Amino acid sequence: MAKLLEGKPLAEKIKEGIKLEVAALKNKPVLASILVGDNPGALAYVKSQSKAAENLGIEYRLQNLPQDITEDALIEFVRKLNSDNSVNGIIIQMPLPPAIDYKKISQFISADKDIEGMHPANIGKILFGKAKLIPCTAASAMELITSTGIDLYGKEVVIVGHSEIVGKPLALLLLDKFATVTVAHIGTSKAGKLEEHVRRAEVLVVAVGKAGLIKGDWIKEGALVIDIGINRVNEKIVGDVEFEVAEKRASFITPVPGGVGPLTVTMLMRNLVAAAKSQQR
Repeated sequence: MAKLLEGKPLAEKIKEGIKLEVAALKNKPVLASILVGDNPGALAYVKSQSKAAENLGIEYRLQNLPQDITEDALIEFVRKLNSDNSVNGIIIQMPLPPAIDYKKISQFISADKDIEGMHPANIGKILFGKAKLIPCTAASAMELITSTGIDLYGKEVVIVGHSEIVGKPLALLLLDKFATVTVAHIGTSKAGKLEEHVRRAEVLVVAVGKAGLIKGDWIKEGALVIDIGINRVNEKIVGDVEFEVAEKRASFITPVPGGVGPLTVTMLMRNLVAAAKSQQR
């Protein structure tokens, strides 16, 4: 039976380190959060971020902009925050209105203040093993993997899902640890090869958003399983992996909910403090 890899205890441990770093800074770090409109999901995330920031001694400035703001006006607002020396980090809450392209807007955030780690300059630093601002979900998965004490050198790692926020950056982080990394995606599935890749994984990370995509009996005995998927099925939140069967075969497995999720806001705050330290030198 697998040991559960719960995110909350790990998050609490990391927060203690963040508090010490905040206390050592010359000025209180400031996070500017841009919320366009009043989407309920975004509002819930903002509340979670604000509470986490307060507990860590971080100032959280919510910038609530109208739903009908134009793309150009939003870009101009971001530029003003870039030039505001009192702001250390900027985050744009999702979802944005359909008329606004998040990928385009995010490129205008200064790389030094990009606490989501999505600026091309920050993604590029991952390639060279020099990243300080790493996409939060990928960083969360990496923290959970590292917490098990596993030696990744030469391990067969399979990542299912090749998104910009998880699969791609996580693959680079794992390669830096000399893991043997395979990234599977919809093409792998359509070719009928997903099962064969999953079956050989000593470390499996799944981030697709499709309930039951990974069958429990595909899991290699003793594998470490990180399930990032969030799906609602019959009023219940489940991951992408068939948990009940996988739990019997894996050595470690994340619960859904309660695995990666509780860590993501903590990683965001850690990125903010890293940004503030760099700016306050």
